[in-house]
This record gives sequence, C-alpha cells and structure tokens, in this order.
Amino acid sequence: MRTLISFFMFLYAQVSFAAVAVDSAKEKVIPSLSSEPVGLGSYLQMFFGLFIVVGLIVGMAWFMRRMGSMSGMSAGNLKVVGGVSVGQRERIVLVQAGETQLLVGVAPGEIRTLHVMDEPIVTTTQANTNVTSGFAEKLHAAIKNRGGA
Repeated sequence: MRTLISFFMFLYAQVSFAAVAVDSAKEKVIPSLSSEPVGLGSYLQMFFGLFIVVGLIVGMAWFMRRMGSMSGMSAGNLKVVGGVSVGQRERIVLVQAGETQLLVGVAPGEIRTLHVMDEPIVTTTQANTNVTSGFAEKLHAAIKNRGGA
C-alpha cells in the first residue's frame, strides 16, 4: 500500500511540473513571430530562388540541345544515311563511316553488322538533294492541284 501511495505521489508531481512548464511557455512570446511570421521579403526570396532554379533548368536544356548536334567522331565522319523499321523495336540502318557504308541491324541491347558495302549506295549529299527535290516537286504539284480545283 505504501508503494502504491508513493507511486501516485510521484505521478502527481510529474503532471504538476508539466502543467507549470506549459503555463510558463505560454507566457513567453518570441518577438520575431509576434509581429509577422511571413513577410514580403520571404516571398521575394522564395520567388527569386525559384526564378534561379527555373533559369538553370532552361539554360541546361538549351545547352544540351545545342551540344546534342555534335557528331560522335571527332572529324564528324559518321552519319546515318537512312533506316527502315522491321519490327516493333528493330531497325535496319544504313550508316556511312568515312567512305564506307555499313548495313546495321539495331535491336534493344544489340547492334549487328549485316553487310559492308563495297561501293556506296548513295552519298549523304545525294540523299539530301533527292529528298529536297522530291518534296519540292510534291509541294508544287499540290499547289497546282489546289489552284486548279
């Protein structure tokens, strides 16, 4: 019985100390929080930081886009001439490395040389002019058909 009474006295003392600590904490007021918790300066600092982060993201995207057009080889002698899809994730690509053209099979996780051309099938400049002239001819034909109809 004596131990039970001493336990309750100890518990009562702890609860009363906690209540006194809470009352004294309520009386103390932090001066910086009493007037204005979030001011205009805080908002300006937040928006300035956000502007800097977004600017860095846009700048890095521009830089990566600008540098993405760099060719893989130092002299820039590696070019993709053309390609065709033969499956959902498989392609056959004609690659020109210097004066040599390679027919390459490309699949996820695998690239195989299918054939090395003895003579180039088409040079890159010929392919570009053929595509341009083909499109120009089709555009002129479409304009003529539209104007005549």
